[in-house]
Amino acid sequence: MKFKLSLILFFAVLFSMAQDSMTYIHAGHLLDTKKGNWQDQMTITVKNDRVLKVEKGFKDVPEDGTYIDLKDKWVMPGFTDMHVHMETEYNPHAYVAKYVDDPADVAYSSVQYAEITLLSGFTTVRDLGGSGINISLRDAINSGKVPGPRIFTAGKSIATTGGHADPTNGSNQKLMGDPGPREGVANSPAEGREAVRHRYKNGADCIKITATGGVLSVAKNGSNPQFTVEEIKAITETAADYGFHVAAHAHGDEGMRRAVLGGVKTIEHGTYMSEETMDLMKKMDCYLVPTITAGKEVAEKAEVDGFYPAIVVPKARTVGPQIQGTFGRAYKRGVPIVFGTDAGVFAHGKNAKEFGYMHEAGMPIMEAIQSATITPAIILKEENNIGQVQQGFYADIIAVSENPEENVATLEVMSFVMKDGVVYKK
Repeated sequence: MKFKLSLILFFAVLFSMAQDSMTYIHAGHLLDTKKGNWQDQMTITVKNDRVLKVEKGFKDVPEDGTYIDLKDKWVMPGFTDMHVHMETEYNPHAYVAKYVDDPADVAYSSVQYAEITLLSGFTTVRDLGGSGINISLRDAINSGKVPGPRIFTAGKSIATTGGHADPTNGSNQKLMGDPGPREGVANSPAEGREAVRHRYKNGADCIKITATGGVLSVAKNGSNPQFTVEEIKAITETAADYGFHVAAHAHGDEGMRRAVLGGVKTIEHGTYMSEETMDLMKKMDCYLVPTITAGKEVAEKAEVDGFYPAIVVPKARTVGPQIQGTFGRAYKRGVPIVFGTDAGVFAHGKNAKEFGYMHEAGMPIMEAIQSATITPAIILKEENNIGQVQQGFYADIIAVSENPEENVATLEVMSFVMKDGVVYKK
């Protein structure tokens, strides 16, 4: 791993030394994500970290230019996964890791997960909860110290006492203590506002709340509501003051209804969502982040003896199998959808499996791709930077060997990955 990482950084440095030269890409099939169609025989000119121009036909490449031949590939903008956890990857050790792993251990692992995610074609991610190391990882990637996707992070999630993201759940009485807003635990509108301000102080880009119980937390109920509408409104209103949007983890319908009424921008999972809540989301312009892959993975791992604590197993068996069906019903009812997987609950690098599961549930493959490109750009307010291969956008470009509309599984095997004009996989 160390040797591989060093090679990537070496080639990235070589590329940066030649940034005054142009890179020319001949793309056999280039996806226009805004129109939802393929353009054949296109030339993409890249200068530094941006796309300089996109032209019809295979243009001549100057002798001093760098040439990349993707004539036999299907070329797209890099994908965005709107729900990942870059610090972790669940395994039987995960529940004791917080007592035995040092922050440095978590940081080193996160670097590996970031590289895997980038090489899987995800050039941007939204990290929805960790210890705060995810903020340092974002900064390290932005400064060129390590390779990885562009990260928009919530830092530490906000929960209620005993809620899904209470960091002391599962601890003994001596270690449990009484965490508060600084640690991401809020039990009133005032504490909710304080918790948001702590996230701002620590350098977060957005806010994540756990509006209901969760599957993998060491607590009995996986779907009960855990915030009042008033508490959620205090959080979303304060977040808006700081330019943040709010994502809400939610499995149970009452908790997600409160979250939507409270002004959150995205609902994560949405397992037991009712038709009434679906209609409310449409009215409030609130997006569903499906995380179908996580649902399938936790249900599968629940059958592995000892993989999860006993209190988690019934929740994983019950909640996991429901998510794909709810997504299918929500899509057909017209709920806005944005791509997200909950990677970290399962192995990083498997993010693109979500496309196939979305398609199985009734979403056309092109719409699934758009949900991972142009739609995240809107929520992240990056409409002029990511999600398209167009003049002025970041040179985040990926390619696969087959037409994904004919074989969605090809999205799981990247042939080419460029981020910010730097080639990481070829």
